[in-house]
Amino acid sequence: MKKANNELDENYWTNRYIGNTASWDIGYISTPLKDYVDQLTNKDIAILIPGCGNAYEAAYLLAEGFTNITVIDISPIPVKTMQQKFTYHLGKEIKVLLGDFFELNEQYDLIIEQTFFCALSPSLRESYALKMTTLLNNGGKLVGLFFNAQFETSPPFGGDADEYVALFSPKFSNILLADCYNSIDARNGRELFAILVK
Repeated sequence: MKKANNELDENYWTNRYIGNTASWDIGYISTPLKDYVDQLTNKDIAILIPGCGNAYEAAYLLAEGFTNITVIDISPIPVKTMQQKFTYHLGKEIKVLLGDFFELNEQYDLIIEQTFFCALSPSLRESYALKMTTLLNNGGKLVGLFFNAQFETSPPFGGDADEYVALFSPKFSNILLADCYNSIDARNGRELFAILVK
């Protein structure tokens, strides 16, 4: 399994946090993911949030009573912040991991995608798709947002629906990929909402 691209390693992301250049950070859970979480009824499913940054999704999940959450980031800065933020819940409802997503070996029922895929070098997309299938239980879902746009400077790295279907269809049994109707204003018309079932 490929590891993270050397040019986008821990040092790169740590420097982005130090320089406060995490422009993808909107300060709260995005509306599409909030709406998806709101319709989940089983609060005990095993959930992973990779490349979690400040983990607003995890905070929302905790507030809604979910009990089995794992977050991971390659930079120690957001990890330290989350360990402090979630002190009461650590080791109980949430695990906060510092490390490389590609080295995870646990199994999950739901993996939430929020600006992790677009932060990886496109050369790692095949590895990303394969790793997701190894981390998901049978019937598990990869759910989240993918950019439907290209960008002049990267990351974020963009893409489109045809590319994503070609990437994921050999590895997932069911794929829903649709224009996102409830994106935040800054991303309106540039996001696809995905539900990929192993």
